[in-house]
Amino acid sequence: QVQLVESGGGSVQAGGSLRLSCAASRYPASDWCIAWFRQAPGKERERVVAINRRDYPIYADSTKGRFTISKDNAKNTLYLQMNSLKPEDTGTYYCAAASCCFDCNSPSRQVDYVYWGQGTQVTVSS
Repeated sequence: QVQLVESGGGSVQAGGSLRLSCAASRYPASDWCIAWFRQAPGKERERVVAINRRDYPIYADSTKGRFTISKDNAKNTLYLQMNSLKPEDTGTYYCAAASCCFDCNSPSRQVDYVYWGQGTQVTVSS
């Protein structure tokens, strides 16, 4: 199974930036669709961005223009660069992997993401 470990969370003021990392092990991250999810206290978990095996990203409307996902296949690591952070970006951020074909779009359903990291906390203060 794929093992995913997130890092890079922290506390920043609104307008600041953070870069999250998701290190994959045991299987190449390039063989999977990978997504970043977040969950704020008292709210449902939502998908922030997903990237398929062709490296095509799909961003949530709330993060377009501010967040950027990238991959370093040599390091088997994905990154989430988050700029212009807002208090509503606060939450626990998870990376997750879904099985998908090479030409498929990333799955939209959380249930399709079968491997999850432990999460990293992001806190944005106003």
